[in-house]
Amino acid sequence: MLDQIHWLAAVTVLGVLEQAYFFLQVIYARRLFGISPPKISGPPEFERIFRAQVNSSEYFPIFLALLWQAGLFFHQGLAAALGLLYLYARYCYFMGYKASPSERLAPIYFSAGVLWILIAVSALGILHFFFSHYVGLNVLQLLTA
Repeated sequence: MLDQIHWLAAVTVLGVLEQAYFFLQVIYARRLFGISPPKISGPPEFERIFRAQVNSSEYFPIFLALLWQAGLFFHQGLAAALGLLYLYARYCYFMGYKASPSERLAPIYFSAGVLWILIAVSALGILHFFFSHYVGLNVLQLLTA
């Protein structure tokens, strides 16, 4: 079983480490700009870092659910590769938003596209499971025929 999930687990750990890095960036920004919790407003530079971290945290559970569904029901390697692309795009989003609001746009669109692909392969894999398990119909075989 572990040979079927090791890449998913590795990408998950990388994602958690990325989230930790984003959290640390907010802590450093709070110290730099003298903004104590629970305040969330301050100079635009702080607010951009804070928003980038919060936005990334909001999407992280969605990403994890899709990563694992795609990996378990479709293909672990493809899901892990898409997961790495998503994490890279999120890093670019964070660094872009930190620099300027306009620099966040291309990475956020790219990461959203990766999520849509994960949704598609997850749905296809789950449909294949249900159809093959309960109806005896191999959807993937029909698509390749």
